[in-house]
Amino acid sequence: MRKIFCFGADKGWPPSGPSLSRGKTRVGLEGEAAKVEQILSLKKKVLDARDRKKRTALHLACANGHPEVVTVLVDRKCKLNVPDSEKRTALIKVVQCLEEKCATILLEHGADPNHSDVYGNTALHYAVYGENPSIAAKLLSHGANKEAINKV
Repeated sequence: MRKIFCFGADKGWPPSGPSLSRGKTRVGLEGEAAKVEQILSLKKKVLDARDRKKRTALHLACANGHPEVVTVLVDRKCKLNVPDSEKRTALIKVVQCLEEKCATILLEHGADPNHSDVYGNTALHYAVYGENPSIAAKLLSHGANKEAINKV
């Protein structure tokens, strides 16, 4: 079976909190949205399948800035608020990676802006820390709690 996802070294933010560096992992998807659509039509269980870090295809598409693939996944009714091993949803990952188009798609399809990760950080915390007022405004307009307190 051909690999759909390739998981390189995790170059995400350190466990103590976010960093402003945009160290992305290597692109996790081979090909375009049409290939993803074809794979999903053949294998129904792949939609919300997880890797060893409990990430779904949605996490990877968001973190790597593939809005077309994100659209395919949400149109296929993937689970939007699935947490990975650090309890980060795709929305949190998209905000960490500064992928505004993908964030908009998730919010328009009902992603929870108030989910918190293992550190108590919500997507709004990461938007503010990353100095991204545009994404912060979108999160607030979709019901993000500006009073949420993290564990730091």
